Amino acid sequence: MKHTEFDAVVIGGGASGLSAAAEMSRGGASVAVVEREETLGGILNQCIHNGFGLHQYNEELTGPEYAERCIRDLDGLSVKVFTGMTVTLMETEEGTQLLYGFSRESGMVRFRCRAIVLAMGCRERNRGNLGTPGTRPSGIFTAGLAQRLVNIDGMVPGRECVIVGSGDIGLIMARRMTWIGARVRGVIEIQPYPAGITRNIVQCLRDFDIPLYLSHSITRIYGKDRISGVDVAPVRNAGGEASGAFHIPCDTLLLSVGLVPENEISRKAGVRLHPETGGPVVDARYMTSVTGIFACGNVLHVHDLVDYASEEARHCGQAVLDYLSGVSAGEQLRVGAGRNVKYVVPGRFALTGKNRFYLRSMITGTGARLCVRLGGIEVLRRKLPYVQPSEMISFDLAADEDAISSRFTTGGDETDLEVSLEIPEKEGA
Repeated sequence: MKHTEFDAVVIGGGASGLSAAAEMSRGGASVAVVEREETLGGILNQCIHNGFGLHQYNEELTGPEYAERCIRDLDGLSVKVFTGMTVTLMETEEGTQLLYGFSRESGMVRFRCRAIVLAMGCRERNRGNLGTPGTRPSGIFTAGLAQRLVNIDGMVPGRECVIVGSGDIGLIMARRMTWIGARVRGVIEIQPYPAGITRNIVQCLRDFDIPLYLSHSITRIYGKDRISGVDVAPVRNAGGEASGAFHIPCDTLLLSVGLVPENEISRKAGVRLHPETGGPVVDARYMTSVTGIFACGNVLHVHDLVDYASEEARHCGQAVLDYLSGVSAGEQLRVGAGRNVKYVVPGRFALTGKNRFYLRSMITGTGARLCVRLGGIEVLRRKLPYVQPSEMISFDLAADEDAISSRFTTGGDETDLEVSLEIPEKEGA
C-alpha cells in the first residue's frame, strides 16, 4: 500500500469538489482530489445542453464548458489529482483523517490528512424506488443513464418514450430525445406542480409541444422482452380503473424521480445524515458531525443549479482553511426549518461574519415572504416574487445586523433561528 499526506483531501472531482479544492489551494493548503471516473468534471461531462454558468461566469455555458472552467481554475495551483480511484473507507486516527482508495494506476493508497471534503454528488432513484406493478422488460432507464447513452456513448435508447417525473434531468431528456428523432409521448408528474425549474418547463416541453400530465402516475408497465406501454391514471384514481385513466404505448420509459446524495462512505465513517436532505448535517462551517470532515455540493443537498453548488463549495473551502489554521468556530446557533420550509442548509448560524443559507420551499405561489425569527422575534423579512419546491432559495444573514446583535445585548434566552415562508392564502397554489 502506498502512503501519502496532504492538508486536505476532496472526494469527488465535479464542480463542487474542484471549486473547494481551488479555494483551499489558493489559501496555501496542500490538496488532493480523488475522482472515481477517469476524467474530472463529474456529471457535467454528459450535460451537453446550455444553461450553466449564468451566475458564476455571467455566460451561458454547456456542462462540459463549465467543467472545463472548473478544471482550468486549478492551473498553477498545487492540487494533486487522482482519477479512476474509488474510495472505500474513511476513519479518524489520533485527530487526523485516514482515507483509503484504489485505482488501476496507483494501486491501494492511504491518504493521511487533517481535513476531508465530501463532494461525491448524488445518484438517481430507480424503478425499485417506485414499486410500479407490471412486468420487468428492457427499455426502462433512469434519465441520467439515458443521457449518458445518448451524449457520451452515441446510442439511441428508444423511439417512443414516456418520461416519469418532471425533474430537470427528465425535462432535458424530453428535449434531447426529441432532437435525436424519438417521439416523447408525455411527461408524467405525480405532484400538482412541475418538479423542474420553470426555464426547463418552457424550453424543454412547451417549445416542443410535449404533454405534461400533472397529478398523474403510471400504474402498470407492460411488455415481455421490451416495454410496450404504460397505464397512466390521475393520482386520485391511482387504481387505474376510474375515469381519467389511459394507456400510452411506448418502447422506452425514462425515470426522473429524484436524486439521492451519495453518502455510503459517509455513513460508514459515522457522519450523521439529515432526514430531509439525505446529506450530512453540517454546522456553519460545513463541518459534519465528525470533526475534520466537511461536505458541500449535491452530496450535502441536491441543488437546482451547479452555479450554487460551486458557490457553496468555495464557502466550504474557506471554512476548511480556517479549520486548518486553528481559527475557532465560535458560538453557533441552531437553524431550523419553520412553516412551509422543507429544510435549511447549513444547520447552524455563526455569530461572526456573514452566513449564507439555502432552503427549499414546500409551497408554490407568488407574493411569498421569507421570514427569519430569532427566539420568536422576527429579524429578517424579505419578499420573494415566486416560490416552488424545485427552485432553491438562498439568503444572507449577518451576525452584526441590528436585530440580531440587539437580541444578544438584551440577553435573550431563546437562541434558535427559525426560517419560514409565508404566503397569502388567496395567492397559494
